[in-house]
Amino acid sequence: MNPIIVIPARMAATRLPGKPMADILGEPMIVHVWRRAIEAEIGDVVVATDSAGIAEAIRQKGGRAEMTRPDHPSGSDRIHEVLQSIDPEGRHDVVINVQGDLPTIAPAAIRAVLTPLRDPAVDLATLVAEIHREEERTAPSVVKMVGTRLAPEHFRCLYFTRATAPWGDGPLYHHIGLYGWRRSALNRFIALPPSPLEVREKLEQLRALEAGMRIDAIAVADVPLGVDTPADLQRARDLLA
Repeated sequence: MNPIIVIPARMAATRLPGKPMADILGEPMIVHVWRRAIEAEIGDVVVATDSAGIAEAIRQKGGRAEMTRPDHPSGSDRIHEVLQSIDPEGRHDVVINVQGDLPTIAPAAIRAVLTPLRDPAVDLATLVAEIHREEERTAPSVVKMVGTRLAPEHFRCLYFTRATAPWGDGPLYHHIGLYGWRRSALNRFIALPPSPLEVREKLEQLRALEAGMRIDAIAVADVPLGVDTPADLQRARDLLA
C-alpha cells in the first residue's frame, strides 16, 4: 500500500462556527489534528479546505494544504476532489480520511485503520470502541456498529445505526468516523447517489454497505474526542494541556 492522509476541514460548522481555527493551547485545532496525522508516520498528509485561513495556518507550520470548492456535501467529496488534483495517476492507492475535529486522536489509531486493508476483499476500513457508559448505549448521537467478529479486535461491519443495537446481552461498539478508503472504492462511492438507509439514518457509510462494499473495523481502546460544542472545545484544551 501507498497511503496518503487527507484531512477535510471547512469553516461552516453550525454548532461551533469556525471550529477548525478554534484556539487550543495557542494553536488552531486543525494544526493539532494535522500534527497527530504527521505523527502516525504512514505517508503524506494533506489538509483539504475551502478556507484560505485554514490553508495558511497549516502552511505556516510547514504542512501542505489544498484548496477545494466550497459546495461539497461531505468530507468524502472534498477528499476526492483533492486526490483528483494532486494524484490523478492514482499512485496513492489508499487514502485515510481523518476528520478535522479530532485534535486528541492517537497516531496509533490512525495507523490501525490500515490493518483491514491488507485483505484485498476489503473496500474501506474504520474504527470502533466498546461502549462502557450506559447513557451512550441509547444515545442517537452515538453511532453503533453491528458486525461479525473476525479476530479479537477485527470486525466485518454489517450495519451502522443510531439505535441501540444489536439487541440482547453482549457488548455494543461506538463507531469512530475515521476511514481508510481503497482508492477504487472511494471513486465508486462518490459516483453513487445517497442511498435510502443513508438518508434515513443520516449515516454516509450506509451508502457503501447498500452498494455491496465491504467495510471492516478495528477496535481501539478509546473514542477520540470530537469537538462539536464549546464544552467539547474546553475539554480538548484540558486533555491536551
